[in-house]
Amino acid sequence: MLTIENLHASVDGTDILKGLNLSVKPGEVHAIMGPNGSGKSTLGHVLAGRPGYTVTAGSATFLGQNLLELDTEQRARLGLFLAFQYPVEIPGVSNMEFLKAAVDAQREQRGEKPIDAVTFMKTARENCKAVDLDPAFLKRGVNEGFSGGEKKRNELLQMMMLQPRLGILDETDSGLDIDALQVVARGVNAMRSPDRAFVMVTHYQRLLDFIEPDFVHVLAGGRIVRSGDKSLALELEARGYAWLEEEVA
Repeated sequence: MLTIENLHASVDGTDILKGLNLSVKPGEVHAIMGPNGSGKSTLGHVLAGRPGYTVTAGSATFLGQNLLELDTEQRARLGLFLAFQYPVEIPGVSNMEFLKAAVDAQREQRGEKPIDAVTFMKTARENCKAVDLDPAFLKRGVNEGFSGGEKKRNELLQMMMLQPRLGILDETDSGLDIDALQVVARGVNAMRSPDRAFVMVTHYQRLLDFIEPDFVHVLAGGRIVRSGDKSLALELEARGYAWLEEEVA
């Protein structure tokens, strides 16, 4: 599904990713962990096509297409979704308008007609219930005046409406209390399927108590330096990252 080979990327002339390799197959959940500044969030932004990130070498292939040649909108239509660590507000654009436009854009990509209003509202309300978000939020501006937890649940609502092939979760657990984290985890686990994959960026092992990954990777110095199963996350929780950084050095 996703194949990354020798990926190098920079921000404002500073090299962040320095030869990253990763392969993600359909149905898999990969957790990316690592110290601050290691390039975890940069990886998600580069894959999603966020402006300001420059790929200087390497390749990224998604569903058989050269991801790096596609613009941000094309990547989203293809089925790539990035849940931000800090979701932005879009004043003046209601959640309902935003979601309807996004869903219709993906349907157009698949050669389908726009979703009818009744089906859309029924699905949106069902998904609001699943993520513990009052349906009244559908009428509000995107993330406008939302609390941190509400923004994260709204991101999950977007993902459930769009049904992406690859979901990239950039520190989705950041700033969440245990109840909100459980709600988010239930939503993600409900979306796990044989044809959908997830890449989760996180600092802490606690997220992996609720969303169990198939693989855990440690990013340090701009590349993956260690891979394993969930037990690797437990080792990191106990020992920190210093021992791995010393190995890289």
